[in-house]
Amino acid sequence: MSAPRGSRRRPARRPRMRRHRTRRRADMPLLGGARPPIAALLALLLAVAGLTALVLGDRDGGAADAAVLASQQHVAEDGALALRASLDESITDLERAAAQFGGAAAAEPDVVLDRLGRIYNKWRGTAVVDPDGGTLLAARGENIPLATVLKGRDVLGPRLVRLPSGETRMLVVTALRAGDRTRLLVASGSLNVPGISAGEDRSLLVVDSAGTVLASDGPSVARTAWAKKARRTAAADSAKTPEPGGHPGAGGHLVGQGRDGARFAVGYAAAGRAPGETSAAGTLGLSVITAVEITEDPSAVRTQTFGLAAAGILLVLALVVGWVLLRTVQRPLLRLYLESRRLARGDLDRPVPSFPGREAARTGAALESLRRQLLGGRPTRAGRARGGFGTRGTVAVCAVLLLAWAAPLLFLVNRAGTTVSVPQQLVEDQRRRTDTAADRVRKALNEGWADVASAAQAVAGHQQDDAGAVLEKTLREHSRYRSVYVVGKDGTVLARAGATPRHPEGRAPHPDSVVQLNTSGKEPAVAAYAAVPGDSGRAVVGEYDPQFLVSMVTRPGLGHVWLVDKGRRIVAADRAHGFRAFAPLPGRHLQDLALTTSGAGAKSSGTAVLHRSGGTPDIAAAAAFTGGGAVKDLGWQVVSSQPASWLDLPEYTAQRRTMLAGLLGVTAAVACLGWLHIVVVQPLRSLAARAEALAAGDRRTVLFPQHHDEVGAVVRNLELIRQELVRQRQERNR
Repeated sequence: MSAPRGSRRRPARRPRMRRHRTRRRADMPLLGGARPPIAALLALLLAVAGLTALVLGDRDGGAADAAVLASQQHVAEDGALALRASLDESITDLERAAAQFGGAAAAEPDVVLDRLGRIYNKWRGTAVVDPDGGTLLAARGENIPLATVLKGRDVLGPRLVRLPSGETRMLVVTALRAGDRTRLLVASGSLNVPGISAGEDRSLLVVDSAGTVLASDGPSVARTAWAKKARRTAAADSAKTPEPGGHPGAGGHLVGQGRDGARFAVGYAAAGRAPGETSAAGTLGLSVITAVEITEDPSAVRTQTFGLAAAGILLVLALVVGWVLLRTVQRPLLRLYLESRRLARGDLDRPVPSFPGREAARTGAALESLRRQLLGGRPTRAGRARGGFGTRGTVAVCAVLLLAWAAPLLFLVNRAGTTVSVPQQLVEDQRRRTDTAADRVRKALNEGWADVASAAQAVAGHQQDDAGAVLEKTLREHSRYRSVYVVGKDGTVLARAGATPRHPEGRAPHPDSVVQLNTSGKEPAVAAYAAVPGDSGRAVVGEYDPQFLVSMVTRPGLGHVWLVDKGRRIVAADRAHGFRAFAPLPGRHLQDLALTTSGAGAKSSGTAVLHRSGGTPDIAAAAAFTGGGAVKDLGWQVVSSQPASWLDLPEYTAQRRTMLAGLLGVTAAVACLGWLHIVVVQPLRSLAARAEALAAGDRRTVLFPQHHDEVGAVVRNLELIRQELVRQRQERNR
């Protein structure tokens, strides 16, 4: 039927979308999505570039002295530890000897000093004094200033005394109590640095808390300006509380300037005590100073040009990666949001343009299909991929570019190699410190034998049934033993305290000495034998705890340390690396060095070599037990190995800093690009699939955003479009 005349035909009405109540939520957030990871990546890469240019700058010549300075501090710490241990042992030995001579009846003073001299020969002079009138009852050795001994109320304990000759002595005063009578047992000892050889090139000083030089060895440097500064610094630092787990006392190093431009590496350490540690010598305020002239010219490592070039390349890569991510990830995502919002608001006049990138192109094609459906078209299934490079591939390419910059820094560039320059002074210090460690173990074993000999004296004065009490007391007072026992002449254990004895059953006791009882097994067995006086055949045996030997060879800054026996089998090793008992030394060069050191004609102060075969050079040293005493037949030695990479050398410093720059670059790239992949790439791929399903006619699946970001905003707009399509279908059905 035709329309009435005069009437106008109305144009077709464009579908108008109903405004949804949640339209405000469809606005894109200012934060979240692609912007934070891209911005963080650019900021971190710029920071890494600046740090690379900064840390890889040229190192001046002073950097070459860092390892030598640290080595001098370790030498001083070894000397301070040896000094404190020697003084503490002397104090403890005198107190224990005085306790043994106490009883119901007072022993004659001459008898006391004679028996004391037969066991211990460490004191320069000993005396027994009557405290009431100050009368000297007996004396041995050098004269002791009795006026100093009786001065003050608290006369017991150690003190430092300066003799008229200028020498310094440590006086130890303890009480001899017998019945109701009390006398004073006094001993004087020298102050020196045991275990460190000074030689012609090294100076050693022992100073008190006021900086006064008490003892010295080597070339005289006490009057130089830098030595006075070191004394003041050491005296000031001696009152500081040591750090837990480190040297039991403050320590440090400095560079001294001498005449004619000579430079000296100075190390100092206080012979103090750690918190909670008992040490009588640690309260004397003593410090050890060591100084050696730096004869080698330090060389600077030139890395400024390389650092600037690496920083410039990273800066260019950061700009390129940022531009690529903005053009291929962030900008298409923003355009998708704008187009989806336009369609959700009912603006259907313009078609949806094409997008670069596979996921953005798929989503854009789906939006165009949805626009046609909103205009009355039918659902159509869009074809896959419409070409283009995916966002996952784009992020992977950016990661490859950044890793290509960081990987050479981590694994290839600025490698120190085997030709690294190691100062000869470090080799010499390794030898000295190894010799100090050997001397320390030797003295500790000899002191242990002296304690066992003192226990044998006490056992001789008691009945057979009372020997167990003496052994229990000895074991309680000495932590170096695992067991103490009495062995008869037929090898029978008559009394014991502690762990099970490992003396061979049926074998007579060894002569007075320190003996290695086994050469195989899980645990080394080392014992000190001391015959009981006046009783032929019986002997007191003190078996050393293996952990005591481990503690003797554990020193910071010395590297791997092993205590080996006459057959060059490992008896103990430092705590940091562990050991398998009686295993051979790891490395042919260490075995050859130990063989050379223990052979005839070997140096008494040890041997050290710089071993360069293999990947990293290392400084190896060995020192055999020298001197007499109960350990003279053991034939043990200490072997150490310090990898050069552990030292603060310029080449290794440059290598570590280069690796740090590469590691920071890898961290920034992996963290930010991984963040971008999680919050943008994966949700964008899911968005493309959901948009295509909606364009293909899926009206039942509710589209719910997972995050409040760009992708979430597009999903919300798609949900509004789905609701409008459902409403249109319902109107058509009605």
